[in-house]
Amino acid sequence: MTSLLCSPVYSADSHTNDYQSLSKQRREELHNLLLQDCGSCHGMTMKGGLGPALTPDALSNKSRQMIEATILYGRPGTPMPPWNTLLTKEEVRWLVDTLYSGIAP
Repeated sequence: MTSLLCSPVYSADSHTNDYQSLSKQRREELHNLLLQDCGSCHGMTMKGGLGPALTPDALSNKSRQMIEATILYGRPGTPMPPWNTLLTKEEVRWLVDTLYSGIAP
C-alpha cells in the first residue's frame, strides 16, 4: 500500500478536475453511490460508523491522494474494499472532490 501512495500517479501535481467529462447521469449515479454504498459504512450523513467520518472537517488533514488511493485499492485488513474494478480514476477524483466539498442528500 505504501508503494501505491508514493507512486507518481498520486503526486501532488497530478490532481486535476479531469472529471469534467463525466455525464450528468454518471455524476448522479456517483452521488447515489456515495450516499448508499459509502454511507452504509461511513454513516448516512458521512459522520462515521464502521468507517471513519468523511465530512470536509474530518478530511481536512488528509491528502486527496491518500483518499483516492484508499477508494481505488481499499485498506487491506479492514472492511474497506477496493473499488478499482468498478470506478475509474476520474470517477474517484469526482467522489473525493465531492467529499471535500460536503455531500448533501
